[in-house]
Amino acid sequence: MLRDRLPTTLLLTAAAPAVWGTTYVVTTEALPPDRPLLAALLRALPAGLLLVALTRRLPSGDWWWRSLVLGTLNIGAFFGLLFVAAYRLPGGAAATVGAVQPLFVAVLAVGLLGTRLRPRTLAATLVGMVGVGLLVLRADARLDPPGLAAALGSAAVMATGVVLSKRWTTSAPALAVTGWQLTAGGLVLLPVALLIEGGPPPTITTLNVGGYAYLSLVGTAVAYALWFRGLRGLQPTSVAFLGLLSPLVATLVGLVALGESLSPAQVLGALAVVGALVAAQTGLPPRPQDPSLDPRSPRTAPTADGPGPLPVPPTPLERT
Repeated sequence: MLRDRLPTTLLLTAAAPAVWGTTYVVTTEALPPDRPLLAALLRALPAGLLLVALTRRLPSGDWWWRSLVLGTLNIGAFFGLLFVAAYRLPGGAAATVGAVQPLFVAVLAVGLLGTRLRPRTLAATLVGMVGVGLLVLRADARLDPPGLAAALGSAAVMATGVVLSKRWTTSAPALAVTGWQLTAGGLVLLPVALLIEGGPPPTITTLNVGGYAYLSLVGTAVAYALWFRGLRGLQPTSVAFLGLLSPLVATLVGLVALGESLSPAQVLGALAVVGALVAAQTGLPPRPQDPSLDPRSPRTAPTADGPGPLPVPPTPLERT
């Protein structure tokens, strides 16, 4: 049964933001300084080209422009806005503002997927934002309006990408779709990185190469493959809340790898984040996996060029 696989799908999807939580320590300890767009470019483009080469499948029909749209939202624009927010908002403020993403997903899903906005979602979002703030926000953080706009924009474009990824179904393998989006996002980032940061740094160390390789292969190729695979079988709001794992893991990695310590407020924040995650994942029966993943499904599988015939409408209990 497809529903029997949902706990496994949830755990595998959760591995993606958990891996993303290691990005900060890798960036600060292994990459050249002041080259965030180069890091974003080298995360996305090589990983996308690798997955396209492995799957040997290119988009067809509408999926040429859909891959460009999704790649721009999920990768190109998201990375760019996140970079602006991280540089203009000190003390983890970008992560705190970004925690509003589950609410954006829930609101967009009402119009694009026909779901319901539940009080549980609103409450879990508020608790999650408070928890992330306690984890990473410093008391002396000064909020910069352009930085706040960039942080909200990064959450909005990623939320739009999450919902559209759920709406635009395809029978193409998840690895292939991931490769299309990473390649498109990397190509969008390429001219921006060259214009703002110029060429690569004059010296690249072995440690730098290892850091870029980790971010591209593990933090992007593997993590995004799990992320987009999870979008096929889980509710979009359920997936969005998993993003709260990223600042939680980043805090734990700092504790272990960098010798940092946790304050009582951070412990309370971690508990709040866990509570928000549990609240978001319980009481909401997830939709079954994408019909194209199960040949025994009686629903008509969509084609690679579009959504195909409409599937059987979900019952009211399946809606968020």
